[in-house]
Amino acid sequence: MAANEEKQGHKAGVYKQKNKGHKHGRHRTKGEIERENKGRVSVTTLTKKQRKELKKMDRRHKANQLRRTKKDQVLTEKRRLGSRDGPPHLVAVVSLHANADAAAITKLLRSEGAGGVLQQEKCISGVSDSFGLILPRFKQRFTFLNQTTADMHSLLDVAKVADSLVFVLDSTEGWDNYGDHCLSCLFAQGLPSHALVCQGLSDVSVKKKVDFRKALSKITEIRFPDTRLFPLDSDQDATLLLRHLGSQRQRKLGFRSRRSHLLAQHVTFTPNSPVEGSGPTDLGTLCVSGYVRGRALHADRLAHISGHGDFQLSQIDAPSDPLPLNLTRQTKPGKGRDVEMQDGDEKEAPVRVLMKADPSSRESLQAEAEVDPMEGEQTWPTEQDLLEAEEARKNKRLMKVPKGTSDYQATWIVDEDEEENGETDEESSDDDDDDIMDETMAGEEEENDSQEAGSQVASEDEEEEEELCSTEKGGADQRYDDNMDEEAEQEGLKRYREARSHEMFPDEVDTPLDAAARIRFQRYRGLKSFRSSPWDPMENLPLDYSRIFQFQSFERTRRRILAEAAADENGAMDGWYVTLHIIDVPFSVMESVQSGKPLVLVSLLPHEQKMSVMHLLVHRHPSNTEPIKSKEELVFHCGFRRFRACPIFSQHTTGDKHKMERFLRPDAPTVVSVYAPITFPPAGVLLFKQRNDGAQDLVATGSVLSCDPQRVVLKRIVLSGHPFKINRRSAVVRYMFFNREDIMWFKPVELRTKWGRRGHIKEALGTHGHMKCVFDSQLRSQDTVLMNLYKRVYPRWTYDPYVPPQLPWFKKEITIEMDDLDME
Repeated sequence: MAANEEKQGHKAGVYKQKNKGHKHGRHRTKGEIERENKGRVSVTTLTKKQRKELKKMDRRHKANQLRRTKKDQVLTEKRRLGSRDGPPHLVAVVSLHANADAAAITKLLRSEGAGGVLQQEKCISGVSDSFGLILPRFKQRFTFLNQTTADMHSLLDVAKVADSLVFVLDSTEGWDNYGDHCLSCLFAQGLPSHALVCQGLSDVSVKKKVDFRKALSKITEIRFPDTRLFPLDSDQDATLLLRHLGSQRQRKLGFRSRRSHLLAQHVTFTPNSPVEGSGPTDLGTLCVSGYVRGRALHADRLAHISGHGDFQLSQIDAPSDPLPLNLTRQTKPGKGRDVEMQDGDEKEAPVRVLMKADPSSRESLQAEAEVDPMEGEQTWPTEQDLLEAEEARKNKRLMKVPKGTSDYQATWIVDEDEEENGETDEESSDDDDDDIMDETMAGEEEENDSQEAGSQVASEDEEEEEELCSTEKGGADQRYDDNMDEEAEQEGLKRYREARSHEMFPDEVDTPLDAAARIRFQRYRGLKSFRSSPWDPMENLPLDYSRIFQFQSFERTRRRILAEAAADENGAMDGWYVTLHIIDVPFSVMESVQSGKPLVLVSLLPHEQKMSVMHLLVHRHPSNTEPIKSKEELVFHCGFRRFRACPIFSQHTTGDKHKMERFLRPDAPTVVSVYAPITFPPAGVLLFKQRNDGAQDLVATGSVLSCDPQRVVLKRIVLSGHPFKINRRSAVVRYMFFNREDIMWFKPVELRTKWGRRGHIKEALGTHGHMKCVFDSQLRSQDTVLMNLYKRVYPRWTYDPYVPPQLPWFKKEITIEMDDLDME
């Protein structure tokens, strides 16, 4: 023991002192420095002179100059709006409650006691309750219109061009359910400057008036945290509101500030003269008069009328301004003020032509690319081409692949000499045919549920037969059943079950028993890595891709076009009152104006009339909980456009491939891909779903992401199998395939499990679909073996510019008459 103890030495612990090495001053070589840096390059530092650092006083002066410049820009913008140089301040009065009276607000604003001069009644064509107002005291002019919320499309169109919105609230409740729905749509589209008004507070006693205002302010803080509430019961209140509207800071909306737009104040229609030998036509020239807003308007640009389409201009005229600000003001102390027109103002100036469109430089209405069916044909081959083709045919290794499979797709297929029993038919379209198994499962579940429900109802009927016989169905229940749509209920139940099944088992499908899996899933392929495995974006493109346009660099084109539009000063400038001559317009546009709908016109940027694949980034709106399936028809409000289409959904991720979503997810941003006209961002997007009763529900909101036809969207299906026998890292898996040929076909595809194991198929066992698989570690008996297969999907060409008018939705209330009830 003593000898062993003497051999043991002291071992240093973790707290042993470690001194620094002596710096002997040896010079390091370049090789040692490179080995230590391992390729890293030090950051190049700039000297104080190169950085041009300013002294303290210089920095203070520079900050003051920037602050003064920004303040001058804001003041200039305020003076321009509503002044002689800028257009009249456009104000839309919107009622958010059924009990709120917007007509009383406009009546009070146009009264003489408010301080304005009523210059023009019904100044906007189609809108009865609209007027032009001049305020000489503030040197401003306004255009007011009472916009109803019954037509949501018209409300959104007016909000896109209005400078300010006046929301009329109820003095007790603020807004109702439909008013909250309107606010959700306006906030999602982009809300301009606004003000809140209410009436009825003057009738309340002085003691309760403060409590009423506090309660109403508490309600409005949810939507408008920093907005002032204006009571509007007298002429003095109206004057304060007008001053606030004219002096408040204007909120700029990107999609309208970069484009020229106007709200039609006078519209006339002149039909085209009929051509000899042809019948009458409903096309004609539409003359639209209004104030130009935003950018300069050029006659060679295309004009888009919201809800009706794109058209060409022939010329732009400059008539006299119907709302001039050349008034003199005479003020007498104690007797108010009298406003009179100057001499010579009533004489109308002759209309002069500002600009005529040049047919050679005018933009075309072509929306789709011309498809040449002979474009893929080749010329007659030469003798050298024939010899090379014969040589390649002799050296080519033949491989039997499914019909429609390209060389790129066949690289992962195993080389086999097995003959198939028959030829496979190519799929006619890229519909949701891969969900047949899901629908079958859903149908079986529905049958089982119906059988269980039927048995349960039968047992309940036997137990409570006497009670049911003695009681009869009341009138309220009969009326409720009459208003119920049985087909819609069944469709909704089926959709909810599909969404629930997809949430529990994402992308899982069952292998068919009556068809070979290699035939059923012949368009799918396996990927070693979803992130890094290659996928050619130009492979096997559909025929619809020959009809669209695409950019070499969409972002570079967008920056160039927006910069050119900002620098262009040719044409009708902002604030001018002009008349646009729009050619080949259908008479339905004039009928829409005559029915009382406002007409909104916007000048399109270059290429914005052409069709392409647009990608929109949206978020699910919390008010809608109904499952929205991919390739389901939706109504789009994209910038100034609205249309109907059937989009596809995909994940918003980085990389060159993106996974398709079968349903619109409520918890994550989703990219919506659709064939639509090009729209340069920024632009707001609203998605609505059309009901059977004509109403439209707000489904999602977002903005335009990009225009990229080469964005690869992959649809994934997951085949599942059950581990039958487990021997350490190897296992026998069944129920994934049901014949030996399918196992050998999908043998190169990697396997994974729900618990994170990875493996591959080693060999097939027997002829009934059992296969031996090897994994990277021990497999659990309760685990599930999965195989991921992918194929590229494209949106459907279902673009429809016609959107039916939207009816207001309300809560369905069943009215019960006294005769329907058995009153004994």
